[in-house]
Amino acid sequence: MAKQASGKVRGSRTGRPIMALLDLLGRRWTLRILWELREEPLTSRALRTACDEASPTVLQARLTELREAGFVELGDGGGYGLTPLGRELCEMVMPLHRFAERWQR
Repeated sequence: MAKQASGKVRGSRTGRPIMALLDLLGRRWTLRILWELREEPLTSRALRTACDEASPTVLQARLTELREAGFVELGDGGGYGLTPLGRELCEMVMPLHRFAERWQR
């Protein structure tokens, strides 16, 4: 997680890394982006297609947050992919994504 000069973790009111992670995961479209990137890197356009209800501004904001946190990286071909840390996170939180999808039905 990225730290500010004060030593607190950006995105967390308490400065605790786990709280910052929960803040990030709770933001709309974060889990969906991780879900879509789990198998292969995707371009911004492909992610917008996969997340058809998300605005481009929101998707870009989530991608930026995920990159700053070290979970997503921009590849040489211009596509976004998961880092090893992102893959580990994806494996841990995907049951939450499946639960959220069932909840919305």
